[in-house]
Amino acid sequence: MAVPLNVETVRDAPKVLLHDHLDGGLRPATVLELAEAVGYDALPSPDASGLAAWFLATSHSGSLVRYLEGFGHTVAVMQTPDALVRVAAECAEDLAADGVVYAEVRFAPELHVSGGLELDAVVEAVLEGFRVGTARAAERGRRIRVGCLLTAMRHAARSREIAELAIRFRDTGVVGFDIAGAEAGFPPTRHLDAFEYLRQQNSHFTIHAGEAFGLPSIWEALQWCGADRLGHGVRIVDDITVAEDGTATLGLLAAYVRDKRIPLEMCPTSNVHTGAAKSLADHPIGLLADLRFRVTVNTDNRLMSDVSVSGEMTALAETFGYGWDRLQWFTVNAMKSAFIGFDERLALIDDVIKPGYAALMA
Repeated sequence: MAVPLNVETVRDAPKVLLHDHLDGGLRPATVLELAEAVGYDALPSPDASGLAAWFLATSHSGSLVRYLEGFGHTVAVMQTPDALVRVAAECAEDLAADGVVYAEVRFAPELHVSGGLELDAVVEAVLEGFRVGTARAAERGRRIRVGCLLTAMRHAARSREIAELAIRFRDTGVVGFDIAGAEAGFPPTRHLDAFEYLRQQNSHFTIHAGEAFGLPSIWEALQWCGADRLGHGVRIVDDITVAEDGTATLGLLAAYVRDKRIPLEMCPTSNVHTGAAKSLADHPIGLLADLRFRVTVNTDNRLMSDVSVSGEMTALAETFGYGWDRLQWFTVNAMKSAFIGFDERLALIDDVIKPGYAALMA
């Protein structure tokens, strides 16, 4: 008989996370302690619970620009090697405790140099933190592998430099590249030289597209830049027409995304908070999953949106009536879409994910 599906049992299920920002997932208490250590006195609350509430209230504004304001505080306390190691280690520990067996966590090295660190030193500190956190999790019986994505800010001009940084570290923990930041006015085609370089180096990259901006952002990310995955991609729904009888007709771009099995790194709660979706029930993930797009479930920013992978999956199950089979499907989709080698992905699917869900569905 199947195990009842609730947040506690979902936490025990093996899960895969592809879209999670390091500077959006700090523990509130850690933000406070790091701020005290570096003399940062601009935090909006002096205690952990108040700080957590502030981040959530700011994020739940319906505006991506307002949502991004909270990162000013987290980035400010992540400017030393010790801080970066600690934050990355706690990230790996927290994800492992939530039942995540594979994660790709992204951050923008260029945002962590105001204290005098060189880009290479920033990456080295974060990778060391992931190693420390992974080891600590293993000591508690929780196995997780963490890959790192290096992000370039789309409003800046360092994307080629960050792409080269990703290649330098791809044998020591960096598995891919990303661009992020406000979409409007900063199309991905501004960074074509970075994407061309990555393709020449046989590397992988994802692009934030179709979150706060529409189909042109998705089209450019795919057809001009050659993205392997789409960060969010919720606005692909604008290219789908649903008739009164429920029949869905896909436009050329939506059909291309589905036919090519392009992964969608969907972050439902975050999308509600930024106004990309009115509510969880209205989120395009329900339709896209039914139409068999390659949908994956992600957190985006665990601190800002007060979310976990287990919480996201449980909320989707409650909203759309999903069972263990659909949660396994989301998980396998994500593992298939990871930026590590085929044999490694297959081993996690066959040896960890499928047996884990089989035990829950028995």
